[in-house]
Amino acid sequence: MRKILLEFIDMIQGDLTTSVEGIAGGTEPVAEHASEGISLLDLYMSGGLIMWILAALSIIAVWIFVERLMSIIKASRIDNRFMDQIKQYVHSGQINYAIDLCRMTDSPIARLIEKGLERIGRPLNDVQTAVENVGNVEVGQLEKGLPMLATVSGGAPMLGFLGTVIGMIQAFYDMSQAGANIDIGLLSHGIYSALVTTVGGLVVGIMAYFAYNYLVSRVERLVHKMESNTIEFMDLLNEPV
Repeated sequence: MRKILLEFIDMIQGDLTTSVEGIAGGTEPVAEHASEGISLLDLYMSGGLIMWILAALSIIAVWIFVERLMSIIKASRIDNRFMDQIKQYVHSGQINYAIDLCRMTDSPIARLIEKGLERIGRPLNDVQTAVENVGNVEVGQLEKGLPMLATVSGGAPMLGFLGTVIGMIQAFYDMSQAGANIDIGLLSHGIYSALVTTVGGLVVGIMAYFAYNYLVSRVERLVHKMESNTIEFMDLLNEPV
């Protein structure tokens, strides 16, 4: 009986040793696989054509943002004494000097005042209409390119989702063609490659969205300044002689 018990214990110990060795041997490939990484370039290339379209949209968005920001900053630069000088010229009857000052000042506000000065002598309603028309043109120039930026902010995530759906369809199609020989590694590769386009679309869309709202806020501040200067100019014309 003692001999049988000892043999049973030896057998259990042998099985445990074999199991531990098998587990240790099996973790090596997993560890090696886990240590392997993938570069951003490989991820980008795995996204396919959609990623190239998103790259083009990101370049367009950056170009519009930089160009519009520089234009808005340039349009916002005006001497704080500009309106004081205009008032002095108008009070002294030197309208031509006031017009020359507006022409030398490259600013939407100066162009508004110039148009109003050129209409002095006509009814005030005509002057105000002329100034408002120029203001609408100037606002349109300031907002040039912003609709395209808004389109990128909304369209880029949709393109990313489209790429993901196409990739998922391709992954499941490959799985159906594999039949009983399904390779889980191939399936997982197709799925994460498909999800890359969603990430790319969201990144481009979020950047364009913040850029668009920032530019809109800058334009609104400038438009408010233009309106306040227009009101000040019309009050100047309404002053009693």
